[in-house]
Amino acid sequence: MSHHHHNQIPHSDDPKVQAYIDKLTKRQHTVDHLFRRALHIIERFIAIITILALLAALGLELYEMFSDITYFHDVNHLLHNLLTIVVGLEFVRMLIDTTPNNILEVLTVAITRHVILSHENPWANVASIACIAALFAIRRYLIRRSELKEEMVEIE
Repeated sequence: MSHHHHNQIPHSDDPKVQAYIDKLTKRQHTVDHLFRRALHIIERFIAIITILALLAALGLELYEMFSDITYFHDVNHLLHNLLTIVVGLEFVRMLIDTTPNNILEVLTVAITRHVILSHENPWANVASIACIAALFAIRRYLIRRSELKEEMVEIE
């Protein structure tokens, strides 16, 4: 019974030693697998908490909208809260589905929100817009089409 592995696993001619090596290799793989599973479960958990928080925020927002007549006078406030919720939702999507595409999208949305909301410093906006341009360039030229949709952390 000879195992031919393509990856660099040490090989021994002594069957006892080889059995031991195989056992260690298998254990290592199991640990990796469990660790990845745990990470994914934690990510899902964070995602769920975030979604609940966002729903609460959205609820409050709607409540204020309908209970307070002056609410619409402050469009900036409205934009700020809604965009924060959008960024949160994008963040959740990124946690659940960590493809390069999604991560780039989250960054783009977050920076865009910053551009829309910050009126203090025009140079900050220029920098932000440069960042967005860079993100699009990365998406366009540095990441292959096939990789955009691939999970970055694979679960076997």
